[in-house]
Amino acid sequence: MKLAVALQERADLNIKIEDLKDRIERNVLVQEGEAPTEEPKSLKKELDSCIERLAYLIAAINKTNCVTMVEGKTITELLARKDALGVKVSAYRDTVYTGNSNTNRARGTEIKIMPVIDVKAWQKETDEIAKEIRLIDNKIQETNWTTELIE
Repeated sequence: MKLAVALQERADLNIKIEDLKDRIERNVLVQEGEAPTEEPKSLKKELDSCIERLAYLIAAINKTNCVTMVEGKTITELLARKDALGVKVSAYRDTVYTGNSNTNRARGTEIKIMPVIDVKAWQKETDEIAKEIRLIDNKIQETNWTTELIE
């Protein structure tokens, strides 16, 4: 199985697990004398099976990510870099947004608020970081489709 397929299955399982949890909750209590729409015991069995499969996939994906190299770095390292850059680009975007904010003045005599940063330079750096994130993501995605899952 390719790593990308395992990642898709993991995502599907997470959705299915949430659905099963909701279905169990909807069928745990019924009016006296009524029967549940679905049997909670069979839903629990299906939930447990999905959770076991999810645990297996998570371990296999993590193992694969730790040993698969892309341009001298593991997928795990690339994912960590991408996540860290995501935090950075978010902070920079917030700063640029604040620096671009205009304060409304009713009269020219009111205090003028000015940015203390070079907003244009910050925006350029933000754009470069966003580009790096896209490039890392492209490498990861490409690798996911060409790498066999280590099971």
